[in-house]
Amino acid sequence: MEPEGPRARPVLRRPRTVRLRTLLILLALVPTVAMGTHVAVTAERLLAQSRHLRDDVAAGERIGMPLHTLMTEMQTERTMTAARWAGTDVPEEALRAQRAATDTAAESFRHSSAAAGPGTEESDRRLVEVIKGLDDLDAHRERADARIGSADGLVVFYSDLIGQMIRYFQDGFSHTDDAGLTAESRVVVTMFTATEMTAQEDTILALAGPSRELSTRRFADFVNAVGAHRHLYDRWIVPFLPTADADRYSEITGSVPWTVKTRVENAILSDHEDTDAGKGLPREIDDWAAAHRTWSAQLDALNTSRTRALLTHGNARATELETEVAWLIGGGGGALLIVTVVVVFTTRSVLRRLRVLHDRTVTVAEETLPDVVARLQQGRPVDAAALPSVGGEPDEVGRVGDAFARAVAVSVEGHRQLAAERHGFGLFASGIASRTGNLVSRQLALTEELQDRFGSDEALLAQLMRSDQLTVGMRRQIENLLILSGGEIPDPHTEPMRVADLLREAAAEVEDFRRIERQALDEISVEPRVISQISHLLAELLDNATRFSPPRSKVVIRAELVADGLSVEIEDRGPRVTPARYEEMNGRLHSAPPYSVLAENAHRLGLFVVGHLADRLGATVTLRRSVYGGTSAVVIVPRGLLVATEREHEPAAAPAPTAVVAPAPAAAAAPAALPTGEAGPLPVRRATPPRPTPALPAARDGAARPALPERVPQTHMAEQLREPRAAETAAAPDAATPQEVADAWDDYEQGTRTVEIELRQEQP
Repeated sequence: MEPEGPRARPVLRRPRTVRLRTLLILLALVPTVAMGTHVAVTAERLLAQSRHLRDDVAAGERIGMPLHTLMTEMQTERTMTAARWAGTDVPEEALRAQRAATDTAAESFRHSSAAAGPGTEESDRRLVEVIKGLDDLDAHRERADARIGSADGLVVFYSDLIGQMIRYFQDGFSHTDDAGLTAESRVVVTMFTATEMTAQEDTILALAGPSRELSTRRFADFVNAVGAHRHLYDRWIVPFLPTADADRYSEITGSVPWTVKTRVENAILSDHEDTDAGKGLPREIDDWAAAHRTWSAQLDALNTSRTRALLTHGNARATELETEVAWLIGGGGGALLIVTVVVVFTTRSVLRRLRVLHDRTVTVAEETLPDVVARLQQGRPVDAAALPSVGGEPDEVGRVGDAFARAVAVSVEGHRQLAAERHGFGLFASGIASRTGNLVSRQLALTEELQDRFGSDEALLAQLMRSDQLTVGMRRQIENLLILSGGEIPDPHTEPMRVADLLREAAAEVEDFRRIERQALDEISVEPRVISQISHLLAELLDNATRFSPPRSKVVIRAELVADGLSVEIEDRGPRVTPARYEEMNGRLHSAPPYSVLAENAHRLGLFVVGHLADRLGATVTLRRSVYGGTSAVVIVPRGLLVATEREHEPAAAPAPTAVVAPAPAAAAAPAALPTGEAGPLPVRRATPPRPTPALPAARDGAARPALPERVPQTHMAEQLREPRAAETAAAPDAATPQEVADAWDDYEQGTRTVEIELRQEQP
């Protein structure tokens, strides 16, 4: 067989791509994670703010209230100490009782601050300053009792210690992010500051003593205290008090003690007298002490109420923040759940539609479209409903499906045009084959006529036989064209033909028939309707084997019954063929290659013809490596195309033949016992009787010579080729003499007949 190795093709590697499912999950995961992170961060911030508020409220309840009590007691002790220093008659028991009250408040403050634990840096620093001042309180008391130092220094000590307490309240809610609490705490601290201004007024007036005189600096301090507390109440306290507290403050300022306070302050500011020691105060100051005890207690109660309200508000705000966190987590979790559900639903929907599109695309590509193409190639109608249609869907998946439908429509239309062109080309090729066959038929008729007329001329007869052989080859090539163009080869036989005769007829179609050895081990016949097709198939394989094997080597063809039918094996001594090449050629033989590859394989049309004939017959042709190194072609003819030959009497010894049977006839012989397969015994028909052959003209030396083979005209030609023929010019001369041709045919036929007779005699 023809050797040809496969060509290596470069392998293109596709870049790795991310799956659409992964992209959709990532697309949904990014905003989900971002949203979850935002919820977590916000919740953490709100919880931190709530914890700070809780800590501030706890610190205010544990430290703030005791510190406020301590501040009030310190203010009272400061005034009593200043009055006693100025010479006012202050009972020892009253001063000792006040100091005891201050110590009790200080001890309560110390215990609360120690149990509260660490707070903010500012608040802890203020507490340290207050505790340090409390530690120095006893020393200043002793100095006051011993009148060591000055009254101003003693007042400054008390005022600085009270100032540290006020600044502690100021730092208490300064770190919170709640603007309302910050403003409210600022009002409370301002109220403490204003109260301290009024307490400083009381202390300054106590320093005046029985003489009712103040130094210029102390008078200036009094004036500043009056102006400061009035400005603070009018500008920064009253406008920001809640309605209830504002009404309560109005009641205080409208009371008689407050009116006395205001009258005394105005009198001091306007009715004072300048003296050598400083400023002389009017007698109205005698009404100050009684009024101060009343309105100072009222302001202290207002401050306490406003401080407790601030702590309650802070606690409520912390609860609100915790509730907000709960709603945030719940709402965020619900939103995340909704987003997850939407993403999952969207992803599943998109992937489901893509999967449906993929399945439909695969079905169309692997089933529908090949069936449509096969129908178009066979000239059958196509159901348009089986093809995908353009739905006009607006989304992306729908547009992809519509694009695929358009691509399928274009492909089908292209195949429809290709099928129409192929059909037209088939008709064209069939017409060309018919016209050419007509010429060949006329050529054969002319050759036969010349053989009959000039048979006595040995040289001319040899050339005529050579022309006849070449013309037979031309006829086979024309039939190849007819087969490849889709035409049929009607079989002219009306009776079954023995396999031995069928092999002989196929061998006679080959130009180099002398190299073919035939072995038919089973007496079996072939249905008349497929004789020409099987003969043509075997002739193509034999021609291929003789052309691609050494010139002097033998080509063996043997036939025998097997389980699946009739096995015909053709073995040559050709060159070695690679397994890949065998696989390629067997693929063409088993699947009847399409016509689209004919142009690229014009030099191997024989394999295409064999494949198409095998496809029509339902036969299988397999090429494989022979044990001798060449190629072995195995043809399996189905049992449905075989019949058993009727048994006839055959003489024990074969007589010497006097004539050579032509390639086409079927010789009568006694059949051997036929094996039966799974399909059951074959039907029995009588073999076609041999046709008589004319005798050869006598030789020049008078000796008898065997008759030359005679081809029966138009015995297995296609119907399109059997037409009237006209005489044409003969072929070129051949070097072989008629004697050589006759001897070759005689040896060929006599040897094959002798072998067949001996095989039949050996069979039981």
